[in-house]
Amino acid sequence: MFDLDTREWVLTNGLGSFASGTVSDVRTRTYHGWLFAATNPPSGQTLLFSHLEASLEVLGSVVALGTNFWGNGQIEPTGYELLRSFDINPVPTWIWGQDNWQLTRQLLMPYGWEESSEWGQGGISNAPCPMTPVASTEGTSATHWLPNAHSQFCHRILIHYRYEGSDTAILRLRLLIAERDFHHQQTAGPTLQFSQMLGQQQVCLQAINSGRFGIPWHLRWTQGNYQPDAVWYWHYGLPEETKRGLGDKEDLYSPGYLIVILQPGDAVTLEARVGFPDSMLGLNVLTAKTFVEAVEAEQERLSQIFGWNKGSRGAEGQVSWGSGELGNNYECPMSHDASRLKSGNPPTALAPQCPMPHAHSLLWQQLLKASDQFIVYRASIAGPTVIAGYHWFNDWGRDTLIALPGLALVPQRFDLAKGVLRTFGHYCRYGLIPNAFPDVNGEPIYNSIDAALWWIETLGLYLEATQDWNFLAEQFPVVQQIYKAFVGGTHFNLQVDATDGLVSWDGRGVALTWMDVVIGAHPVTPRYGKPVEINALWYSALCWLSQWAERLSQLEYGSPVRLTKQARRYAQQAQHVKTSLQKFWNPQLGYLYDTIEPDDRRNFQIRPNAVLALSLHHCGFSEQQGCQVLDLATASLLTPYGLRSLDPGDPEYKGKYQGNQEQRDRAYHQGSVWAWLIGPYIRAWQRFYPQQSLPFDWQPLLDHFLLDACLGSISEIFDGDSPHTPRGAIAQAWSVAEVIRHIQ
Repeated sequence: MFDLDTREWVLTNGLGSFASGTVSDVRTRTYHGWLFAATNPPSGQTLLFSHLEASLEVLGSVVALGTNFWGNGQIEPTGYELLRSFDINPVPTWIWGQDNWQLTRQLLMPYGWEESSEWGQGGISNAPCPMTPVASTEGTSATHWLPNAHSQFCHRILIHYRYEGSDTAILRLRLLIAERDFHHQQTAGPTLQFSQMLGQQQVCLQAINSGRFGIPWHLRWTQGNYQPDAVWYWHYGLPEETKRGLGDKEDLYSPGYLIVILQPGDAVTLEARVGFPDSMLGLNVLTAKTFVEAVEAEQERLSQIFGWNKGSRGAEGQVSWGSGELGNNYECPMSHDASRLKSGNPPTALAPQCPMPHAHSLLWQQLLKASDQFIVYRASIAGPTVIAGYHWFNDWGRDTLIALPGLALVPQRFDLAKGVLRTFGHYCRYGLIPNAFPDVNGEPIYNSIDAALWWIETLGLYLEATQDWNFLAEQFPVVQQIYKAFVGGTHFNLQVDATDGLVSWDGRGVALTWMDVVIGAHPVTPRYGKPVEINALWYSALCWLSQWAERLSQLEYGSPVRLTKQARRYAQQAQHVKTSLQKFWNPQLGYLYDTIEPDDRRNFQIRPNAVLALSLHHCGFSEQQGCQVLDLATASLLTPYGLRSLDPGDPEYKGKYQGNQEQRDRAYHQGSVWAWLIGPYIRAWQRFYPQQSLPFDWQPLLDHFLLDACLGSISEIFDGDSPHTPRGAIAQAWSVAEVIRHIQ
C-alpha cells in the first residue's frame, strides 16, 4: 500500500499547455489537472479537463481508485491505498491492484504541433522541430520561427487504461471538467453552465458563462458507453494553496461518465482535444495502438533533437524512478585543466567539467528531456522562447538568457539559441532587452537593467561555441545600440558614471536586478546605485565588444580602421571599469560589496551576487580576491542545493520560504537557496581553485531531480535552513540548465 505521496509530475507540449498532478493522484494545487490549454501560446493557460474519477467493479465488488482532498479536511475516496506502483518514465504510469486484478493508467501530452487535417494528414508529426526558421519579410535582421505550412496548434492529452485479471471488469470513468484561468479556482454558480453534444464515441463540451461561450473541446474513446449525468462536485480542497495563503477551494462539474466493460488484457484509450470535433479526424482514428504510437513519436522527436540512439533505451523504453539506484550510483568527480583555468581566464563553461556520461546515459537523457519542457513557441513574436518555470511562470528575458547556455548550447541546439538571441535582439529598445513579451499586440516589457548585459554575455558564449561570425556581424548593431544607451543614459536613470565608468541606476519603486520582488511600491532588495554583478557584466560586455570589433575588422565585415579604433576604445573602457571594480572590494570582510548606493554608501551584505561577478567569461577581480570571496561564500552561502541569497548571520535573513504571499516575498531573496546559482559558483571555483576539488556533492541535487518534489525536474528554490525543503516553482528552467551545463 502506498502512503499519500504528494510528489508531483508535469507534462508539457511545447506551446505552454501542460498537465500536472501527484504520485498519489490527489490534486493539491490550483495547477493540477490534465489539460491546461495555452489558448495564446504560451499564455492563456485554461483548465478544461481536470481528471477522470475512476472506479472498477470486479465480481460485484466496486472499488474507487481516485483520491480527493475535500474542503472539510477529509480524504475520500482513498484510492491511493490500492496503488501498487508509480513510474514517471517514459510517461506517468500508475498501477492499482488487488489479489485478482490490476489496472494500469498512463498519461501522455503529445507535442503541440500536428499535421493539419485539411492536408489529408492527422497524425503526429515526427519532425524534431516543426518550427522552421525563415527570413523575415519585414526588412529587419530578425528571424521568425514559423510552423511548417501544413502544421497547426494542437492541445490534447491521451489517457490509456489496461486491465489485467481473472474476471471481467467494469471500469467507470466520471469526467470532471472546468473552464477557468490556471491561477484561480472554479466556483459553481447560476451563470456558469456547460453544454455537451454526444457523437459516436465522443462528446463535445463547452462552457457558457454569463452568456459567453467558452473554449470548445471534446473527449473521444476507443470503446465504452457514455452516460450523460450532469452533477456538480463542490469544495475540493487544495492544501498546497492553503499553505500559500491563497484560494484553496474548487468546484468541478461532471457532465457524465463512461462505462467500459473490460476482459482480461483489454485496454481503452481516451483523447481530450481542444476544438470542435473535426470531420477529418476520421483519418486519425483512435485505436488501441494510438497511445503506443504517440509515445514512440515523442521518443523519436527527442532522439532526433538530442541525437540519442533508440537502441540504448532498454526494454520498452522504461526507466525506473522508484529505487533511486540511478542517482545513488552516478558519480561525477570534477576534473580540471589548470592550464586553462588560471585567474582571469574564462571558466570552461561549455566544455566538459567532468567525464561526459555516455551519450545514452539515462541520467543525461532525463536531464535533456527535462530541459526540453521549457522550450516553447510564442505566437506573439512568432518565435521560440523559454518558460521560466512550471506551473505559474511565463517566459522572462533574464531567465531565458541565463538558462540558454545549458538549454541550448551544451546540447548543441545552436539553431534554437540563435533564434532566441535574434528575437531578443530584434526587440531591443532604448538599449534594453525585453524582460517579458505581451500576449497580444503591444510593446514588450523593459523592466530589467541586466537583461541587455546577459544578452551580450550569452551571445558571446554562442559565438565561442559556433564561431558564427556572420551572426555577429548581423547582431553587432544591436550590441552597439546597447553600449550607446548605457553610456549615454536610458530608462530608470541607467547610465555609466563618467567618473569611474561604472553602471548606475536609480528608479524608485522598482527592482530591476534578478532580486526583483516589490511589495506595493517598496522593493524588498532595492539595490539602487551600482550593483556588483551588473558592473561585472558591464566589464565582461566591454571585453566582448573589444574582441568582436577586432574580429570583425580582421574579417572585413566593415571598415577595418573604424572597427580597430572601436576595439581600442572598448578595451580602454574595460580597463577603466576593471580598475573601478576595486571600489566593490571590502578588505575587512574579504568579500565584495553588494551595491554602491547613489549616495556612495556601501552595502556589505553577504549575497551570491559577488559569486556571480566572479563567474562571467571575463572577470575583473584578482586571484586573491576571488579565493577570499569563494571561501566566505562556501562557508556562508553554499548548501547541497545551491547558494543562499543571503548570509544566515544577517539580521534580515529568513530561513524558511513559507506563509502568505507577502511573507514568502520577503523571504524570496533574503535567504532562500537558489538552485541555479550552483552554476556560477562552479564556474568561479574552477577559475580560482582549478586544482582543488569542488566542495560540492552533486548527489543531493541529483536525488532531488530523480526522486523529490517534481520527479524529473529541479525546483526553483529551497529553504535556506536545513533540511532545505524545496519551494517555489516545482520545475525551473535555469535550475535544470545550470546542472546540464556542469554535469557533462
